[in-house]
Amino acid sequence: MQNDSGYPIGTLGIKWGSVEKAQWLALQTIKRSYQADVLSQVEALAEQFEIHQYGKLAYKNDYPLFALKTQDWDDTKPTALITGGVHGYETSGVHGALRFASTKAQHYTKHFNLLIAPCISPWAYETVNRWNPEAIDPNRSFYANSPAAESAALLALVVDMNILVHIDLHETTDSDNSEFRPALAARDAIEQKCWEIPDGFYAVGDTENPCHDFQRAVIVAVEQVTHIAPSDKQGMIIGSAVTQQGVINYPLQQLGLCASATHAKYTTTTEVYPDSPKVDGEICILAQVAAICGALDYVSAKL
Repeated sequence: MQNDSGYPIGTLGIKWGSVEKAQWLALQTIKRSYQADVLSQVEALAEQFEIHQYGKLAYKNDYPLFALKTQDWDDTKPTALITGGVHGYETSGVHGALRFASTKAQHYTKHFNLLIAPCISPWAYETVNRWNPEAIDPNRSFYANSPAAESAALLALVVDMNILVHIDLHETTDSDNSEFRPALAARDAIEQKCWEIPDGFYAVGDTENPCHDFQRAVIVAVEQVTHIAPSDKQGMIIGSAVTQQGVINYPLQQLGLCASATHAKYTTTTEVYPDSPKVDGEICILAQVAAICGALDYVSAKL
C-alpha cells in the first residue's frame, strides 16, 4: 500500500515493521559489482599495503570486508583512518579512498600509520543504497551493540587503536531528496524536510570538537580541485548553520555517525555533490583525495 506521502511502501503515520522492510528489500537490485569495482583494486594494492580482512557480511551473498594497513606498522606513529562507502551509493567516497591509497598514501607513511577501509557497506554499494538489507542506516549506527553489521565490524577493527585523524568520505546527492529522505519518512513515520541540495563540496565537523583550522585546511585543499558549496539564503547548508566557508558541524557521537567511531582528535566528514553540472566522476574522486591530503598535511605539520 502506498502511503499518503507518496512513498510506495507503508502507511502514513505507521512505522515500518518486518513486512514493510521485506517489501522494501524485494525492490532492491544489484546494479554494480563490489568484486569488479572495489576488491579488484584492493587486491592490486597488495605490494603497497597489508590487506586485512576485518569481517564478512552474511547477506544473500557474502561480502568480505577489507582494510588496507600500512606495512611495517609502527606503534610510535599516530594513526590516520580513512573510511569510504559507509553509504554505499556515495560512489566517490569509495573510489576516493582507493585513489588515495594508490596514488598518495605512501607519501604519508613517514608520518602516520594508515588504515583505509574503502567500502564499509558493500551490499549498499552494489544496490546503490543508503541503508543495509535490514533497512538500517550504518551511518547512524556507530555505537556499542550496533544494529548494523557494517558499523559493528568497523568498530571492532578500531577498538584498540589510538587514532589521531579520521576522514570519512561521503556525497550529498539529488537522490537524498528524491528517494532517501522520503524513504526515511515512511520507515520511521516522521516528517522529513527536504533541504536544498548544496552545489559543491562541503565538510562536516564535530559540534563538540569543531577543529576550525583543520576544517579550513580541508576546504583550502579541495577548492584547488572543485568549487565549494555556498550557504543558502538562511546561511545554512542542509539545514545546519555554516561556521565558515563550506563547513557545518554535527553532534557526531549523538547521531552515531562514522566520524565518531574512534574519538579521534581530528575528524572531518567530506561531502561531494556529484550531480553538479560543474563536475564529473573524476573530479569528485580527486576532490576526495584532496580532502584527505589537506587533512593529513595539516595534522602532520602539527606533529
